[in-house]
Amino acid sequence: MVVALIIACEVGFWVLLAVGLLLRYVAKMPKASTVVLLCEPLLELVLFVTTVIDLRNGAEPDWKHGLAAVYIGYSAALGHSTIKWVDARVAHRFFGGPPPVKPAKYGMARTLHEWKTAGRWVLAAVIAIALLQGGIWYVGDDGEIGSLRDWQQKMLYLMGINVVIALSYTLFPKRERSASSAR
Repeated sequence: MVVALIIACEVGFWVLLAVGLLLRYVAKMPKASTVVLLCEPLLELVLFVTTVIDLRNGAEPDWKHGLAAVYIGYSAALGHSTIKWVDARVAHRFFGGPPPVKPAKYGMARTLHEWKTAGRWVLAAVIAIALLQGGIWYVGDDGEIGSLRDWQQKMLYLMGINVVIALSYTLFPKRERSASSAR
């Protein structure tokens, strides 16, 4: 049931996004579009409540419950930037909007972009770790919590990878090639 709900939430995310963009650009109803897009967090709330109910009804915590926590973390930390990213591209491609702003390729601006991206992923991982820890406390020492601990470890790896990538841009900033060395 939890896996089906995760899939339904992902499909629901894209359906709400499509409806929101259609309201904004086709129906010219920006306020209604905003209301629809603000419904996105309700999907995560439904997933969270369903996961808790599943655990309360005696389900052993496994990879599905961990995946639900990770999905909620991703949606909470990166959902808004995903919506903005899609919105900019739809506006440009189909409705004559300005071209999307691309991140800087070089120097300190690129480094800053990488740290912002890493920050979003770290926030997603922290949210997932907190939800997983809540699940561990909820289930208690009597339950099988190994899979939840495994997901926490994966989130720590995710955080480390993103920090290492951002740190690499800090220590070794990408420089623009000069015209003479490009030949």
